[in-house]
Amino acid sequence: MGQSLIQIAQTLKDADKKLQLVYAFNGSGKTRLSREFKQLIAPKELEAVQEEDSDIKILYYNAFTEDLFFWDNDLDADSDRKLIIQPNSFTDWVLREQGQDRNIVANFQQLTNDKLTPQFNENFTEIRFSFERGNEDDTEFVKISKGEESCFVWSVFFSLMEQVVSVLNIAEKENRETDQYDKLEYIFIDDPVSSLDDTHLIELAVNISELIKSSTSDLKFIITTHNPLFYNVIFNEFNRVKKTKKWLLEKLNDGTFALNEIQSDSPFSYHLFLLAELEKATQPTGEIKKFHFNFLRNILEKTSTFLGYKNWEELLPQESREAYYRRIINLSSHSKHNGEEIAIVEENDKRVLGFLVSEVKTKYGFKSTINSSTTEQNGAV
Repeated sequence: MGQSLIQIAQTLKDADKKLQLVYAFNGSGKTRLSREFKQLIAPKELEAVQEEDSDIKILYYNAFTEDLFFWDNDLDADSDRKLIIQPNSFTDWVLREQGQDRNIVANFQQLTNDKLTPQFNENFTEIRFSFERGNEDDTEFVKISKGEESCFVWSVFFSLMEQVVSVLNIAEKENRETDQYDKLEYIFIDDPVSSLDDTHLIELAVNISELIKSSTSDLKFIITTHNPLFYNVIFNEFNRVKKTKKWLLEKLNDGTFALNEIQSDSPFSYHLFLLAELEKATQPTGEIKKFHFNFLRNILEKTSTFLGYKNWEELLPQESREAYYRRIINLSSHSKHNGEEIAIVEENDKRVLGFLVSEVKTKYGFKSTINSSTTEQNGAV
């Protein structure tokens, strides 16, 4: 039976673990869950901080955090492009009160380029970016990419995390440099910087893991992600740690949600998870939607790479291969409207998907995740 996100948030709170790692597809409610969890822990708090700093109970990073920053592109002169910080209590606290600007620059350069340097103005309301040239040439301010911008925003948050953990690791409250974090209970992280390449994403996951491991206080962490590589790195870092729980968050067809604990001690196999989702969808009681064809394409791409095929369509049944290929391409391509992405597909497409899933399992030796016997569907093109 499905639950609301409020109930899911309560489950996470009741678990009372040092770290909880939640995997979910995009669109499954991760960001909304972070908001519901914040409301559950501290309903009167502002975005990230509260008016009375010493009463902070939760810090959280999600898509809304990036909304605090926007670009002034200097359209007239095209020479003074800068990132503007919207007035808010979070960045005021991190930059003006905590003085984290140097740590932010260091963390940002670690994830991007050690020559790409953020420069804050005096009152920390604007940031300009330039490349260090090692000479006295006039500085040219550049507009960084969206991925680099996400890295910068994350670096602001991560720098604060580092300070929080360091302060709370001092057991005697009277010896801490500040009492602002004394009531802090949770740090909630929703999908940090998913635009990173694999090397930097692994580095990011390791940095987060090491920081959490260094925390000796009662501070608890919740991390949600849709990225299997990021999930696996943190999974491996905390595998068999008793104070850790691993979850799978799913959005059900009726709009409710399910949170299931992952019991396995093995890393997360993304393609096997997709196959399990396809098997459930192709059951008589299942419901097939357009995104399931994206799942199938993903499995075929990964399998073809592993087996050394040049193109993933070579794994499709030879008979009517071109027709199957065109159908998967059409149904797995991104639509202009979000509503089209989840639209229920036509009956013939359902039969095709069921047939292809069965063919992939049989031909390439995937074990079924469905215990009950299923009726193989006809694959009429």
